[in-house]
Amino acid sequence: MFDLNRIRICVLGLGYVGLPLAVEFGRRFDTVGYDINPTRVAELQGGRDSTLEVEAEELASATRLGFSHRLEDVADCNVYIVTVPTPVDAHKRPDLTPLREASRALGSVLKRNDIVIYESTVYPGATEEVCVPELEAVSGLQFNRDFFVGYSPERINPGDRHNRLTRIVKVTAGSTPDVADFVDSLYAGIIEAGTFRAGSIRVAEAAKVIENTQRDLNIALINELAIIFGKLGIDTTEVLEAAGTKWNFLPFRPGLVGGHCIGVDPYYLAHKAQAAGYFPDVILAGRRINDGMGQYVAEEVIRLMIKKRIQVADARVLVLGLAFKENCPDIRNTKVIDVVRKLEGYCDRVDVHDPWVSPQEARREYGLELLERPEPAQFDAVILAVAHNEFRELGAAGIRGLCRDPEHSVLFDVKAMLPQDQVDKRL
Repeated sequence: MFDLNRIRICVLGLGYVGLPLAVEFGRRFDTVGYDINPTRVAELQGGRDSTLEVEAEELASATRLGFSHRLEDVADCNVYIVTVPTPVDAHKRPDLTPLREASRALGSVLKRNDIVIYESTVYPGATEEVCVPELEAVSGLQFNRDFFVGYSPERINPGDRHNRLTRIVKVTAGSTPDVADFVDSLYAGIIEAGTFRAGSIRVAEAAKVIENTQRDLNIALINELAIIFGKLGIDTTEVLEAAGTKWNFLPFRPGLVGGHCIGVDPYYLAHKAQAAGYFPDVILAGRRINDGMGQYVAEEVIRLMIKKRIQVADARVLVLGLAFKENCPDIRNTKVIDVVRKLEGYCDRVDVHDPWVSPQEARREYGLELLERPEPAQFDAVILAVAHNEFRELGAAGIRGLCRDPEHSVLFDVKAMLPQDQVDKRL
């Protein structure tokens, strides 16, 4: 029934996850990359990726890949892969709106024997409890008789030029044993690192959501230690370097936990746990710590400014970096914005500079006007928030040179990019 030689793939959603996937499949199979944003489709048709995840040469190498924002252009596909975002709302509850809308859209073109594979991160059970009913309702077809579903959670690491899609083991699952075999074979054809076939879709969903929950909790522990060591007057980085000499000490570092996965996925698991009647104390405690780090950084900067007798209300502060991680333009769920918003309540002016981030994107997402180029001798405090290479190259002297009075200013290093004796404080 499922023949790899007769498939036509549609990858729905052309962001950080969907585009690399579409490119890899487009080298082997007839593939259409579908996105509801005509501007995004147009730039990809022009051979350019604004996320910087795929080079122009890579796009050109996918000779069997096309792009469209029209649903009718994917109606003749028989394998649909959904890679839409799964954020949380203002109350930290799962927002499945994009997933529901994508499922309804696919329901309108779904045909007998089609397969829909979901890659979006969800809580265990969401694919079959949320997505399948939408597909059935719109298509009029019956699940596991007329159409089938699979699940293969994304493991994309934005900005990572080494751990690319093909070099990361892919977990796969299907709604029947035959579908599971097909989904596994499909991904095995493009994933050099190999695949891992999970026993069920729910197992694959759970595996994905705990990957980032585990990292979130480990970082939360280190963040809490950083707060404690800060109160004790001990440099956290020095402590971690000393402890790291033991072979089984895990090399986590403190920081602002943002992005589309680590700061979001634990809320999906917590939501499902509470629906099952269990309150996940440890998971949510870790989330509270990490969600509060932006405020902590801002308050520490203000404290240091007061200690140096800098007039906070009249101060101008520069935040270097807005992206949620180094050397990439991704600003989804960046926690740098928490630092900015807190400081705006105290200081005369807070500027943000990030050479990687699109000014239009910053304006649209956060209402921020990015500073194109910081001028020397203009600031009372500088916060190194993101470890972009450009900021590393400036060095402590270059960054201090941005301050009005290098000796009477604050330099706070969130990412421990600079030596301890060259900054006022490292996180």
